Amino acid sequence: MANLNQYRVNSKKFSLNDFDTNDKAERSGDKAKDALQLEKITQEINVLQDILYAQSKHKVLLVLQGMDASGKDGTVRQVFSACDPLGIRLANFRGPTEEELARDYLWRAHQQVPQKGEIAVFNRSHYEDVLIVKVHDWIDDAECKRRYAQINDFERMLTETGTIIIKCYLHISKAEQKIRLQDRLDDPTKTWKFNPNDLKERDLWSKYIVAYETVMKATSTKFAPWYIVPADSKTNRNLLISSLLLNTLKQLNLKHPPVPPEYKTIKIAN
Repeated sequence: MANLNQYRVNSKKFSLNDFDTNDKAERSGDKAKDALQLEKITQEINVLQDILYAQSKHKVLLVLQGMDASGKDGTVRQVFSACDPLGIRLANFRGPTEEELARDYLWRAHQQVPQKGEIAVFNRSHYEDVLIVKVHDWIDDAECKRRYAQINDFERMLTETGTIIIKCYLHISKAEQKIRLQDRLDDPTKTWKFNPNDLKERDLWSKYIVAYETVMKATSTKFAPWYIVPADSKTNRNLLISSLLLNTLKQLNLKHPPVPPEYKTIKIAN
């Protein structure tokens, strides 16, 4: 496995052009070995997630952002394929409802943060409120900068109250997105995933790249860093994100809760 820190956004001068969308550093080159490695990692995540839930002490938030068809849904299916759904919660952030619009933009995100013992996965997130809204000029630069600061404060509060945050940008090329969108149209079992609005957003590709770079420069912090995940290869994407999650869980020194002394004297009657 490659050094995962190489994918971390540490510099205000970083550029997405410095990261190869087709990077396959996490892969061995052997499909069978890669599949076994991914299965091994997901099984380890399953064991640690079970202890995380039982211990009910730590909270983990995994944020997945990326262009349409970058693989957010596929990542969730693969990374948590071995896990018991108990203790895993997925939150999808689409266009805000009237109820959500009547409140501050972070309200709906705060409703979904993990509780003790839980891993919450944000499939898209509060970052939509500094991405699509900026690309479409629904907010100006001044409001956008205010939101960067507010998001940093929000994430600082979460980490200071026991939440570990992993933020992943699924870095897909425009050429690979074209292939995946076309596949959705050509395969009747996938056509339900296609949304004509995806093509309108695709026309704004360059503006989205600028928006993502600006967001990550402003909000990749020591307490809530961003990771650039090369995502043209689905296997590489899944190996990298599962490795990031596994490393995070290992660092928590998870332990099963102690057995209450009175339990040791209990005998189950026939």
